[in-house]
Amino acid sequence: MTKISPGTARLQGRRIIVTGAASGIGRAVALLFAEEGASLALLDRDANGLAQTAEKTRCRPIEVDITQERAVDEAVDEAGVALGGIDGVVNAAGIMLVGRVGDLSVDSWRRTLDVNLTGTYLVVRSSLRWMAKEQQGTVVNIASAAGLLPNAPGLTAYAASKGAVINLGRALAAELAPSIRVNTVCPGMVDTPMAEGFRANVGNYALKRIADPAEIAQVVLFLTSVESSYVTGAALAADGGRSFH
Repeated sequence: MTKISPGTARLQGRRIIVTGAASGIGRAVALLFAEEGASLALLDRDANGLAQTAEKTRCRPIEVDITQERAVDEAVDEAGVALGGIDGVVNAAGIMLVGRVGDLSVDSWRRTLDVNLTGTYLVVRSSLRWMAKEQQGTVVNIASAAGLLPNAPGLTAYAASKGAVINLGRALAAELAPSIRVNTVCPGMVDTPMAEGFRANVGNYALKRIADPAEIAQVVLFLTSVESSYVTGAALAADGGRSFH
């Protein structure tokens, strides 16, 4: 992994919500964005993990279940008031419930779509009334390489939900332009607890290794910063070559 020096203030003055901030990619995004000068509201249902991220970033933690419409509205409004506005959103919250289609319960199917797809939609929708007041808003949704190319058994619900997140991002990009850019990051296997049971599959990756969460955070930073000012509606595969190899 190439080391990239943080702290260049690429997000100075930006006010951003990060969901899934208690762990994994969400925490890595929060840590990097704080170093780059952003003011953050950190959303997650995991109070302990959220408190740890908040302590490291000195940013505001807001405990919320993103599948609950009213709770999301309240959390986003709390974030908007605390930050003095909202310029961007990073939807990193997600789950992966594994099971072949004949074995996976309907409840597990619904839970996967509720968190990965509906939760993403609810956070974006609630944020729009704040972001409409600003210029050059950004939304970055975290999908998955499995949403681009499902290639493993037991991931039907996960792949379906993440494929939907990709198309949600494209639809939002068309609808919200030109004032808000919407892009999607599609990671391959990342070194988080979600990768347990799949780590031996890196042979399918051109780069032959698992990603560090910080590497994915760098991609999210690019899509949130002015450096990507002419990019919207993109689904960027940050997957070590998985989707073509």
